[in-house]
Amino acid sequence: MTTRSAAVLASGTANAAKLFVAALAFTSAYVGFSAYSNASSATEPTGTITLSAREVPITAPAQATVAPAKAGKITVSVLTGGTASCAKSYVARSVVNAEPGQSVSYGWRLARWSPATKTWRTYLVDYDGFAGATETVEWRPQVSGNAGWYRVELSIEDTKVVKSDRFQVSC
Repeated sequence: MTTRSAAVLASGTANAAKLFVAALAFTSAYVGFSAYSNASSATEPTGTITLSAREVPITAPAQATVAPAKAGKITVSVLTGGTASCAKSYVARSVVNAEPGQSVSYGWRLARWSPATKTWRTYLVDYDGFAGATETVEWRPQVSGNAGWYRVELSIEDTKVVKSDRFQVSC
């Protein structure tokens, strides 16, 4: 009978220990939750926030100091008033001669020098046209975050391609 009593006593002690740990965990959770709800019900101190603003003048849109356009030559000017980042806008201008009453198609090409292939590679293109006599044509390409050497090319239908001097874009 002593072995049976010892077995019952041992299993009873184990159950009592499990119940004690469970009660302790429940009590800890209750106390923690109670403290959390009491802390969150306290009023927060009020503070005054003062907002301020400063007046910034409105700037005019980007302007360019544009060189006069000439037939058979492309002038490229950088637009002023742009951002301080590497995004830069340019104005390319030229004069295209046409017969009165005839239509003319032309295309712009912004080419970037590739040191790897040692060739001018197309970066941007644009096409346009007009009807009438001589006209000054203009294109405003933008180079964004791509430093290097560039040039602008103008191809007029059935004539040779006019190329600008190269220019460097740097950040």
